[in-house]
Amino acid sequence: MFDLTVMEWIIIIFSALLIGFAKAGVASMGILVVTIFMMLFPARESIGILLPLLIVGDLFAVIYYRRNVVWRYLFSLVPWVLIGILLGYGVLFFISSSQLKPLIGVLVLALIVLHISREKMGERFVELLPESRLFTFLMGITAGFATMIGNAAGGVMAIYLIVKGLPKKEFVGTGAWFFLFVNLVKLPFYLSLGIVTWETLSFNSKLIPAIIIGALIGVKVIKIMPQKVFQVLVLVFAALGAIRLIMG
Repeated sequence: MFDLTVMEWIIIIFSALLIGFAKAGVASMGILVVTIFMMLFPARESIGILLPLLIVGDLFAVIYYRRNVVWRYLFSLVPWVLIGILLGYGVLFFISSSQLKPLIGVLVLALIVLHISREKMGERFVELLPESRLFTFLMGITAGFATMIGNAAGGVMAIYLIVKGLPKKEFVGTGAWFFLFVNLVKLPFYLSLGIVTWETLSFNSKLIPAIIIGALIGVKVIKIMPQKVFQVLVLVFAALGAIRLIMG
């Protein structure tokens, strides 16, 4: 699985840099890494190779942004996320993730359209959506399911946190805790499915320095990035990720 060419190693090291950058900066950029890994490795195996790398990035982001987290938005989401993870775990036994990814992509695009349009839908709607229990339920189930079948929850969480109106540091900090939690929950499931192994972990260990360097770059960039530019980038990469899921 890891008999790679020099060019493939260069691409993988760049991807590790991008993981760190995304975790400490624009989280939805991580969908690019998911795409790259699925091009280099079989789809099912790629999510197991990627998971420990994401956890390393999550740990850095949690430590750095430990004071920038809105806990109430996480606590209300957790029960539904766990249900989504269990649904995804069950699905991986019977159906290939490629059959379900287009549905997630369509949903993410619909959420982006909803976010862009919501200011035109009346002030009452705009006020209610962030506090809607149905919205939280939908986001939690979808995020848990998407992250389990393909590490693809970045777009879903991007919309959830933007709708909540979080400033960029709170956006990154809250997202970091969310992804650290779900990725640690997923780890034993991936071990039981045989897609995280000692071989993949050994491979992962070689890429940790690149992830840390990427995260340090991300921290610097987000400090100077205007809030509006940050939100636009989040939505753009979420949309690109959704299109990738639809195209398979």
